[in-house]
Amino acid sequence: HGVEGYDTLDGDGAVAEIASRLPKYGVTAFCPTTVACAPEQLKEMLEQVRTARVHRPRGSARVLPAHLESNFINPEYRGAQPGECLRMPDFAGHKGPRRIEQNAPDDGVALLDTARPFTGRDILDLISSRRPDVGIVTLAPELPGGIDLVKTLVSAGHIVSIGHTGANFDEAIAAIEAGASHATHLFNRMSPIGHRQPGVAGAVLSRQDVVAELICDGHHVHPAMSRLAITSKGVDGIMAITDGTGGSGLPVGSTARLGGRPIRVTDHAAVLEDGTLAGSTLTMERAFGTIVSRFEFSIVEAST
Repeated sequence: HGVEGYDTLDGDGAVAEIASRLPKYGVTAFCPTTVACAPEQLKEMLEQVRTARVHRPRGSARVLPAHLESNFINPEYRGAQPGECLRMPDFAGHKGPRRIEQNAPDDGVALLDTARPFTGRDILDLISSRRPDVGIVTLAPELPGGIDLVKTLVSAGHIVSIGHTGANFDEAIAAIEAGASHATHLFNRMSPIGHRQPGVAGAVLSRQDVVAELICDGHHVHPAMSRLAITSKGVDGIMAITDGTGGSGLPVGSTARLGGRPIRVTDHAAVLEDGTLAGSTLTMERAFGTIVSRFEFSIVEAST
């Protein structure tokens, strides 16, 4: 089955709507993917996932448990993630909202009702109550309490993915040893690979027990680096994804929304109003074509 990280559209019934659109792009199953958000929004999305998993209309793609690009990520590597919804995973003993302090300017988007602040524990309690509907959780293991959170989530049956992270090589390896087995959009929004400081990317490439997502549009990752990653890990160690947004498949200049914020379709990707990269506009059949035509792998290798 084709499994793609496809950021959910806004509104009620969005997951089912996405599921109905994806088969024409060659996708038979997918993980609806969230950005960091308040518990109320996450609960609504997971309810949609549960409904779509139980009641699959004829002709729709199968809805898999969700991928949460969660509240527990590094603000310096958040990209288009809403900073006001980020939390520290060292929740034990803290009663306040435990917002992550950051130097970045405020997003100016009211995704968090400040009259009803939430904690990291609130998010984890919600995940606990909806375990069958949560498949993958992306987090930054270098945050205080990050490794303990990896162990907690893995022991509960979730796949933990390293992503939106500034971890160094040793911190990434520690997360893998703790049970992290996935990497969110390799090279994008993570500490880069260097010959003396391998970073998260180097840790992921060096371990065959980690499956790495790769955005296969030739823009998020240069084709040469994409070939290097696939050659290094083998076709079984790389998961081709679209990181698709609501702008996927739309003409240049079109607008959509991501986590309540407007995004715009450009020649190569989707961006926020300030130009921040906000995901791709890729569809899965185009990703497949890119792997063959630009990354120079065979059709058999691309389909493995």
